[in-house]
Amino acid sequence: MFNALKARLFQGYRTNAFPDAPPKLPARFRGRPEVDPDRCMEAAPLCPTGAIRQGADGRGMLDLGRCIFCGKCSGHGVAFSLEYRMGVMHREGLIADGTPFSPEEQRNAGIRALCGRSLKIRQVSAGGCAACELDFNVLGTLAWDMGRFGIQVVASPRHADCLLVTGPVSCNMLEALKKCRAAVPEPAFVIACGACAISGGLYAGNPEVKGGLEGILPVDLYVPGCPPHPATLLEALVRFIGRRCKDNQAG
Repeated sequence: MFNALKARLFQGYRTNAFPDAPPKLPARFRGRPEVDPDRCMEAAPLCPTGAIRQGADGRGMLDLGRCIFCGKCSGHGVAFSLEYRMGVMHREGLIADGTPFSPEEQRNAGIRALCGRSLKIRQVSAGGCAACELDFNVLGTLAWDMGRFGIQVVASPRHADCLLVTGPVSCNMLEALKKCRAAVPEPAFVIACGACAISGGLYAGNPEVKGGLEGILPVDLYVPGCPPHPATLLEALVRFIGRRCKDNQAG
């Protein structure tokens, strides 16, 4: 017991300051892309998921819900910034078309009242590669400690407030996903974590997958990425429950 206490004192405080201070991001980090709508269409043939396309006005746009942040479009009217705050509560917020972006606040008073002090999550892997699951699991470690915000993972959907879904929703997981959602007490919420859960990602169009949650379950929070960085995911969860961060500007 004495040795355990001595080791703990030696290790010190290990939880990082984020989200009350900006996360320490490597120079190679690829955050929310800055798009030149007059040039980005030249990168469309390079995009493996069809994330770059023409809008109704004939100008280019990039759909973060399809983007896997591979970087092939860099230098062709697209530049990846250090902006890690990419979670949105409406699908159209994932469209980067050159207009200024600012993270939206939680405006649903019901969600703020219900989840402001705690959020119980049942994570469902709907046929993914496990990358999103791994980075979500990181949030439970000492370094990130999402539990300090009352955000916790539960084993049963009957104890959950929401489902956090990863993967493109394989045909084999479709029924299990629907049953899991039905078991969550109302009001229940759904979080689409990663490009696969949002649009199918690299697997979109494959006959063995449903191409993400669209058309299957209504989504309350979209967190893009392949996989989303832990800072991106934690900031989105904290903002979703209506909590404010002191200073979470990208640095």
